[in-house]
Amino acid sequence: MIRKRAVVAAAFVGTVALGVGVGVWASSGGGEAGGTAAASPASPTPARSYPLSRAPGTIPAVRAFTAARGPGWTPRKGDRVVIGDPVLADTGRLVAAELGIAYAGQKDQGDVRAGDVRLTLGGGDGNRESYTMTVHDGRVDIGGPGAAGVFYGTRTLKQEVHGGGTAPEGAVRDEPAKPVRGFMLDIARKPFSESWIEDRIRELGDLKFNELGLHFSDDQAFRIESAGHPEIVSTDHLTTAQVRRIVALADSRHITVVPEIDSPGHLGAVLAAHPDLRLRNANGVPAKGAIDISEPAAAKLVDDLLNEYAGLFTGNRWNLGGDEYQALTVTNPQVSYPRLADAARRAYGTGGTVADLATGWLGDRADTVRAHDRTVRVWNDGFLEGTSVQPAKDLQVAYWTGKELGARQPVAYLSAGREVVNYNDEFLYYVLGQPQTFVYPTGRRIYEQWTPRVLRGTAAVPARYDARILGGSFAVWCDFPNAQTEAQVAAGIRLPLRATVQKLWDPGKPPLSWADFQRLSATLG
Repeated sequence: MIRKRAVVAAAFVGTVALGVGVGVWASSGGGEAGGTAAASPASPTPARSYPLSRAPGTIPAVRAFTAARGPGWTPRKGDRVVIGDPVLADTGRLVAAELGIAYAGQKDQGDVRAGDVRLTLGGGDGNRESYTMTVHDGRVDIGGPGAAGVFYGTRTLKQEVHGGGTAPEGAVRDEPAKPVRGFMLDIARKPFSESWIEDRIRELGDLKFNELGLHFSDDQAFRIESAGHPEIVSTDHLTTAQVRRIVALADSRHITVVPEIDSPGHLGAVLAAHPDLRLRNANGVPAKGAIDISEPAAAKLVDDLLNEYAGLFTGNRWNLGGDEYQALTVTNPQVSYPRLADAARRAYGTGGTVADLATGWLGDRADTVRAHDRTVRVWNDGFLEGTSVQPAKDLQVAYWTGKELGARQPVAYLSAGREVVNYNDEFLYYVLGQPQTFVYPTGRRIYEQWTPRVLRGTAAVPARYDARILGGSFAVWCDFPNAQTEAQVAAGIRLPLRATVQKLWDPGKPPLSWADFQRLSATLG
């Protein structure tokens, strides 16, 4: 893997950064995924009459480009998109419509016309999000080992020809450094419309993000229709039909929707309809948003919801939450919450603690979600230190903060072998109203100072842990929902999203200065 990255980096420096090289791989017709290049009509003029091509300007930047001499490709009337596999039909139709050319469906490799954009699957068992794109002899060939990679190739082509431009002659070889490139949206505190969410999905897809997190349950509201528990649903909510449309659109852009029903804290909206399940301290005072995990009915209620929404969200990932449980924010949970302490001792023996009980609660909820074949993620402050009950090894850490009681550095999770997703609140948290110490993140700061290894604060963890960091997610939290309109949020996150995905696609130093990156972003729209 190290050698492969070195080769890609060398290719990038040799053909993009220096702008020199012969581009033999592209001009010879090699590298077309899915088979050998078919014969093609001669170039309209000798190739040597063209200047050596320059790397395409895209966000994120392509990781390797082999320059060549030739006219490139510009969409024209009569051009067509053809596919080599029916699984690529939706991508073929989408890019044809975007480019304003015809979609001609599946064609064999002998059916070749000038101006064709051909999409193919092939290339063995490589990164399913990798792709090659060859522009040669007035045609474009995009291929990769997986449908996601081919889709990303069409995003590169779309950006290249944006506004009447030309895709440069030559060959792109591209793949993401990180498998998780996410955007998380808090729709519990602020009810974003279906159309706004769908617009963000289209934007995310064009930028090669592959994950959309939906935090739809919190103290303020529960925002998705429920057939099993309609009593908990807030007046302003998304219907299941709307969510299915959102999920379908995300699927078409190779974006996984990751739902989050946070527990055992942040359940205020659910508990408003089930006040008997509120957690109360020794004086009978209810704890904000916290459910009484000593009550069997509490587990049944949350499992009902997990099971119901697993049928609505069909992706393979789930966020269980687990953060900020009020019983664990006091000096002595055993004294303040004697019901929980008694339940812990019954479950785990005389040494059982409230922290053990909370860890066991998350483990049980994880079992519920795993039964639906989901990978489970938990906020880092849901992993409690010093418990006799240990979280399952397969639980991923969503690392967002180091401000909680007993906070641990990211290395504590990484050195234990856990996989981590970076939600660093220093760089990636867009919190409406800027409460406490939060300020709206800027694209420039992310672009120039953040990488996936910067998990907490501004310091990077050692490089030896890089493989355990799956990627990252930019997050919008709506603590003060009226602080910005939907349009203001969309405008405010525009450059931060682009900077985030650039660093997730390639954590190295970006090829453009921040000023040039801004100009490119404005040009691409």
